[in-house]
Amino acid sequence: MTRETGRAGGSERGGPRGTLVRLFVPPLVAVGLVLTGAAVSSADAATACTGRPVKTVSFKTGELRVFKTRSYACAVAVAKKPGSRRPMSVTLQPRGGNPVVDSGRFTKQAGPVTVHALNRCVRASATISGKSGSTGWILC
Repeated sequence: MTRETGRAGGSERGGPRGTLVRLFVPPLVAVGLVLTGAAVSSADAATACTGRPVKTVSFKTGELRVFKTRSYACAVAVAKKPGSRRPMSVTLQPRGGNPVVDSGRFTKQAGPVTVHALNRCVRASATISGKSGSTGWILC
Protein backbone atom coordinates (compact mmCIF):
# COMPACT_ATOMS: atom_id res chain seq x y z
CA MET A 1 0.00 0.00 0.00
CA THR A 2 1.42 3.35 -1.02
CA ARG A 3 0.91 6.57 0.85
CA GLU A 4 0.58 9.70 -1.30
CA THR A 5 1.94 12.97 0.03
CA GLY A 6 1.07 15.22 -2.87
CA ARG A 7 4.72 16.32 -3.29
CA ALA A 8 7.31 15.58 -5.88
CA GLY A 9 9.90 13.15 -4.61
CA GLY A 10 7.44 11.18 -2.44
CA SER A 11 8.69 12.46 0.92
CA GLU A 12 6.63 11.47 3.93
CA ARG A 13 7.02 14.59 6.08
CA GLY A 14 3.38 15.50 5.96
CA GLY A 15 0.98 15.73 8.84
CA PRO A 16 0.80 17.95 11.86
CA ARG A 17 4.20 17.00 13.26
CA GLY A 18 6.01 17.79 9.99
CA THR A 19 4.21 21.12 9.76
CA LEU A 20 5.22 22.05 13.30
CA VAL A 21 8.83 21.13 12.61
CA ARG A 22 8.89 23.23 9.43
CA LEU A 23 7.29 26.20 11.24
CA PHE A 24 9.32 26.26 14.45
CA VAL A 25 12.76 24.81 13.81
CA PRO A 26 14.11 27.44 11.34
CA PRO A 27 13.21 30.40 13.58
CA LEU A 28 14.69 28.63 16.61
CA VAL A 29 17.90 27.97 14.73
CA ALA A 30 18.05 31.61 13.63
CA VAL A 31 17.55 32.83 17.21
CA GLY A 32 20.25 30.45 18.41
CA LEU A 33 22.69 31.77 15.82
CA VAL A 34 21.94 35.35 16.80
CA LEU A 35 22.34 34.66 20.52
CA THR A 36 25.48 32.54 20.24
CA GLY A 37 26.95 34.10 17.07
CA ALA A 38 30.59 34.90 16.50
CA ALA A 39 32.44 36.14 19.55
CA VAL A 40 32.72 39.86 18.85
CA SER A 41 33.64 42.38 21.47
CA SER A 42 31.07 45.11 22.13
CA ALA A 43 33.47 47.78 20.88
CA ASP A 44 33.82 46.04 17.51
CA ALA A 45 30.08 45.48 17.23
CA ALA A 46 29.38 49.16 17.87
CA THR A 47 31.23 50.45 14.82
CA ALA A 48 28.60 49.61 12.19
CA CYS A 49 31.21 49.79 9.40
CA THR A 50 31.50 46.86 7.04
CA GLY A 51 34.72 45.58 5.54
CA ARG A 52 38.12 44.83 6.96
CA PRO A 53 39.84 47.08 9.48
CA VAL A 54 42.76 48.88 7.82
CA LYS A 55 43.83 51.51 10.35
CA THR A 56 43.25 52.32 14.01
CA VAL A 57 44.57 55.52 15.53
CA SER A 58 44.41 55.79 19.31
CA PHE A 59 44.39 59.11 21.10
CA LYS A 60 43.75 60.18 24.69
CA THR A 61 39.94 60.12 24.65
CA GLY A 62 39.21 57.50 22.00
CA GLU A 63 40.03 55.75 18.75
CA LEU A 64 39.61 56.48 15.06
CA ARG A 65 38.84 53.27 13.15
CA VAL A 66 38.98 53.01 9.37
CA PHE A 67 37.54 50.09 7.41
CA LYS A 68 37.70 49.18 3.70
CA THR A 69 35.58 47.14 1.33
CA ARG A 70 36.40 46.78 -2.35
CA SER A 71 34.75 50.08 -3.30
CA TYR A 72 34.17 52.00 -0.08
CA ALA A 73 36.01 53.28 2.97
CA CYS A 74 34.26 53.82 6.30
CA ALA A 75 35.40 55.59 9.47
CA VAL A 76 34.09 55.86 13.01
CA ALA A 77 35.31 57.61 16.18
CA VAL A 78 34.78 55.55 19.33
CA ALA A 79 35.13 56.97 22.84
CA LYS A 80 37.36 55.10 25.30
CA LYS A 81 34.89 55.74 28.11
CA PRO A 82 31.28 55.96 26.89
CA GLY A 83 29.07 58.00 29.13
CA SER A 84 27.69 61.51 29.13
CA ARG A 85 27.17 63.44 25.91
CA ARG A 86 30.24 65.27 24.69
CA PRO A 87 31.42 66.82 21.42
CA MET A 88 32.60 64.24 18.88
CA SER A 89 33.29 64.31 15.18
CA VAL A 90 34.65 62.03 12.48
CA THR A 91 35.71 63.11 8.97
CA LEU A 92 36.52 60.94 5.97
CA GLN A 93 37.72 62.44 2.69
CA PRO A 94 38.61 60.73 -0.59
CA ARG A 95 41.46 62.33 -2.55
CA GLY A 96 39.93 64.79 -5.00
CA GLY A 97 36.55 64.68 -3.27
CA ASN A 98 34.62 66.45 -0.57
CA PRO A 99 34.93 65.35 3.06
CA VAL A 100 32.03 63.59 4.77
CA VAL A 101 31.56 64.67 8.38
CA ASP A 102 29.48 63.45 11.31
CA SER A 103 29.68 65.75 14.31
CA GLY A 104 27.59 66.48 17.35
CA ARG A 105 27.25 65.59 21.00
CA PHE A 106 27.32 61.81 21.36
CA THR A 107 27.74 59.31 24.20
CA LYS A 108 29.98 56.65 22.61
CA GLN A 109 30.71 57.19 18.92
CA ALA A 110 30.57 59.55 15.97
CA GLY A 111 29.89 58.02 12.57
CA PRO A 112 30.00 55.85 10.65
CA VAL A 113 30.82 57.94 7.59
CA THR A 114 31.37 56.27 4.22
CA VAL A 115 32.93 57.45 0.94
CA HIS A 116 33.49 55.82 -2.43
CA ALA A 117 37.16 54.86 -2.46
CA LEU A 118 37.72 52.51 -5.40
CA ASN A 119 41.34 53.23 -6.48
CA ARG A 120 41.43 56.39 -4.31
CA CYS A 121 43.42 57.43 -1.28
CA VAL A 122 41.46 58.61 1.74
CA ARG A 123 42.28 60.50 4.92
CA ALA A 124 40.37 60.38 8.17
CA SER A 125 40.32 62.36 11.39
CA ALA A 126 38.39 62.22 14.64
CA THR A 127 37.90 64.48 17.62
CA ILE A 128 36.45 63.53 21.00
CA SER A 129 36.25 66.13 23.79
CA GLY A 130 38.91 68.30 22.18
CA LYS A 131 41.49 65.54 21.66
CA SER A 132 42.04 64.27 18.12
CA GLY A 133 43.74 61.76 15.87
CA SER A 134 44.18 61.50 12.11
CA THR A 135 45.56 59.12 9.52
CA GLY A 136 47.06 61.20 6.74
CA TRP A 137 46.55 59.76 3.23
CA ILE A 138 46.07 55.96 3.33
CA LEU A 139 44.85 53.18 1.02
CA CYS A 140 46.87 54.62 -1.88
